[in-house]
Parts: sequence; structure tokens; C-alpha cells
Amino acid sequence: MNGSKEHDQICDAIVIGAGFAGMYMLHVLREAGLSAIAFETGGDVGGTWYWNRYPGARCDTESLFYSYQFDEALQQDWNWTERYPAQPEILQYAQHVAHRFDLKRNINFNTKVTDALWDENAQLWNVSTNKGAHKRCRFLISAVGCLSAVNVPDIDGLDDFKGEYYQTGLWPREGVNFRDKTVAIIGTGSSAIQSIPVITEQARHVTVFQRTANYVVPAQNRPLDPTEVAKIKSDYPSLRAKAKATYSGNIFPTGGSSALDVSPEERVQEYENRWRAGGLGLMGAFQDLQSNQASNETAADFVRNKIREIVKDPEVARKLTPTNTFGCKRLCVATNYYETYNRGNISLIDLNDTPIQRITSNGVRTTRQDHDVDILILATGFDAMTGALNRINIQGTGGEKLRDTWRDGPVTYLGLGVHGFPNMFTITGPGSPSVLTNMIPTIEQHVNLIGKCLISMSKKNASRIEASASAQDDWVAYNAELANRSLRVTCNSWYLGANVTGKPRVFMPFVGGLPAYIEKCEEIVRDDFKGFLIT
Repeated sequence: MNGSKEHDQICDAIVIGAGFAGMYMLHVLREAGLSAIAFETGGDVGGTWYWNRYPGARCDTESLFYSYQFDEALQQDWNWTERYPAQPEILQYAQHVAHRFDLKRNINFNTKVTDALWDENAQLWNVSTNKGAHKRCRFLISAVGCLSAVNVPDIDGLDDFKGEYYQTGLWPREGVNFRDKTVAIIGTGSSAIQSIPVITEQARHVTVFQRTANYVVPAQNRPLDPTEVAKIKSDYPSLRAKAKATYSGNIFPTGGSSALDVSPEERVQEYENRWRAGGLGLMGAFQDLQSNQASNETAADFVRNKIREIVKDPEVARKLTPTNTFGCKRLCVATNYYETYNRGNISLIDLNDTPIQRITSNGVRTTRQDHDVDILILATGFDAMTGALNRINIQGTGGEKLRDTWRDGPVTYLGLGVHGFPNMFTITGPGSPSVLTNMIPTIEQHVNLIGKCLISMSKKNASRIEASASAQDDWVAYNAELANRSLRVTCNSWYLGANVTGKPRVFMPFVGGLPAYIEKCEEIVRDDFKGFLIT
């Protein structure tokens, strides 16, 4: 097909990405009778779970709630095998959903969107891909994901390394053989913390290069009991409603109002109970852990004491002990992370004491010595929340580039729309609860809101929607105000973009909690999408 004919094909919507957000968005658009196509960089559906195949990759949200709820038959028919689902099972679930709803016929795989240009005269988006395709659409919907743009740190000599080189966020489908190999892992975020125990069981020796020690809680993962599953499935509607009413969209036992209101013995017992239960529930032990520094320090000290109990070498335990605020970085969930440092085939290098000078052809050179390795792994995370969109040439009215609009930090209305970029929606974009919540239900809430908006526009014969400048300014200011009241802004986390050199320091997710956010969204729907300019 020649370029001009391709360009003349106009569809109602183009969706960028085919992870859980893109798949459900495609389904909702089709159910509404709109024509839609999706472009996906990967070779199949799954998004984050397509790329993150590193050893030990696992979700930190419980499987029975890390799933769609829009279709009751789907909820009942799919059977998870473990409390916390591993990457292969999550990918199987994504493929099952795509097959069940026949989504792949509208998805172009192995295709990256390179440009999206708003045509003011035609009131259309012109979208181009790396394969030379050119499409036009009325609505551009980003489902690129919050954690999809891999962050490669600026380390001299990366191209000089002659051994095997991998990034956790772009893991090869065929896997990696670590038998009898020496391995260097740079980074100790979530992907490293999950993979290090698994790799160390296989490799001859693993050297971990750590910049910042993280708080790690045990998953206490286990196979699911069929009786437990049946009980949850029989009560899914009320459990989903209960989860929706919590700060993060997860059902954890409700904690007391303050860690300082109980005796030290009661406090430690509460933390101990949650440690034994496993998972992120420790964050909810007391309601003021993210607002009161003295309360927060009690939780921090509990985990620090656990590290000293588990890790036998006092110097290694010292290096692994975080000094920052508990929860200001994403709390990591893993299996046998601290226990792994008791093995004889692992070394920990503190980059604050011994910085990396460069990567050599044989490994990693620090200020003290050369570490020759067979395999080099970068576990250095992502350019979170904005990176994937900023890597696309998106131009709105007047040719303004999104990356320029966001040069001082992302600005959005509700994390859904950006002033100056008409007919564009960003699912779980910066300014929405997104990464502070259970992602799949949060995705569904966003997609449902976009669907309602498009149906409303259709009824009005409206052709254009755009976030107003004043609504956007107010929302950005409100989010910043809430964030500045929280202890989450007290350390250099990827929530603030601090892991990416030169990225502006702005707390990107909405920190006010899921119920407050949903209430705001429902309010604007009742008020005929207040804050959006619809013409």
C-alpha cells in the first residue's frame, strides 16, 4: 500500500502500547463502536511483563487482585497458582485476555510510534512508526506504561565490555545461563532485589554494586489454597469495592492511627505480624507512617533490626541497612534477599565508599580494584512515568513538543490530559495515583473514564477535548502541595525522577490516595467533564 493511501486511512483512536492499559483501552473502544488500532514495540501483549523476564521477576501485588474486574466470567475462569504471580504467569494471563477478547487483530506488534503530530486544521493526529506506517486518528491514547523506558546510567566504557551484557528491563526471551559464571550486578532496586537471590544460586560468584540500600520486606509467597481462592471468588464484588476504598487499592489489615499511640512492645508486635504475613502490608501498620517522621522511624528501625538479625557479617549488614525514610523509595518485596548475603559466593560493594570509575573490557573498575566478570547486568531501573512519552516526538498545537512542555517536570490534569495537546489522553500519566496503587484496577478506572468521555462527546457531536490551562495548573499545584506534606519527598527516589541525570525533581504520582482521586474524577464527570474544554 502506498504512503498516501495509508495516510488517508482515518480511525477514531490510536492506542500506543499493548500492556494491560492498552489491551483494556482497545476493548472499551471497540465496545463503544469506535474504530481503533494499537501499536506495540514488543512482539506480544504484556507490556512491562513482556520485557521484564529477569530471574525472579514477580509482582508485589497479590495475584487475585492484580487482575481485571471488568468481566466477571474472566475473573471466575482464570486460576492463579501463587499468592504473588511470577512474570511467566502474568504474561500467560495477558495472552489469555488478548485471545479471549480477540484483541490481537487490532494490534501492530514490533512497531514503535516515533512521531505523533497534531493537525490543527484537520483536527486529527498524524502518527508515524519506525516501519514507515502513517496513520491519522481523532484521538491519541497513550498506554505506554509508567515503568517502560529503561534507564541506562552514564558510566564510562559500557561499550568496551566484551562479555555478556544485559539490562533487567530488556531481558532476553531465551533467558541467560549463569552456571559457572562470574556476574556483576549494578543497582539494588526492585529488579535486582528479586533477581540477586536466584542468580546467586546459579552463578559461581556475584558482585553487587549498591548506591543506596533499600528497605526490603519478605513476600512470604506460597501456592494458593483452592479453598481460599473459592472464598475470594465468591465475594469478588464486595472485596473489589473494599479495595477501591483503600489508599492504594490493596486490602491490607487496617492499622492504628499512630505508631506513637501504642507501647513499644505492641508496636513491634504489629510490625512483626505484618513481616510474617509478608508483602506491602507493613506500610499500612500505622496510618501516620508517611506523615510523621518519628512514627516512620519506628518502622525503619524495625526493618534495620531485621537486617542485623538475618545478615551474619556485621559489615555487610551495615552496608545493607538503609538510612533514609521508610517508604520514601518504593518498598521492595522479595524472597531471601538478605539471607542471600550469608552465602559464600556473593560480594557487596558500597559505591559511596568505592565508586565505579569505568567499565572495562573485562568488567568493572572501582577506585580500589578491577572486578573481572563474565556477565554484566544493569539493574538501574527506568526513566519513570515520563520517559516513554518523552522519547516519542509528540507535538501539539503550534508544534509545541510534549518534552518541551514538560521540561521543568510533567504537567497534566488528573494525569489524563495535557493542555496544548487536544484529543490526547495519558492512561496512568503523571499526576494520577498510578505507581502508588494496584495498577490494573487503577488502569481500569482511567480507561473507563476515557470511555465515558468519548461517549459523551459522541452524543454532543463534539470533536475536540483539551485540558484547560487553569484546571491543569490547579491540579499540578494541588498534587505538589500534598506531596510536600508527605515524607515521600524526603529522599532521591524515581518518584521524583532523581535516578535519571538531569531530570527535574518533581514528585510525579498523585499522593492523595485512590479514594480522593476517584471522588475527584466522579465529580468532574457529574459536572460534564469540568476542567476539560470540549468543542
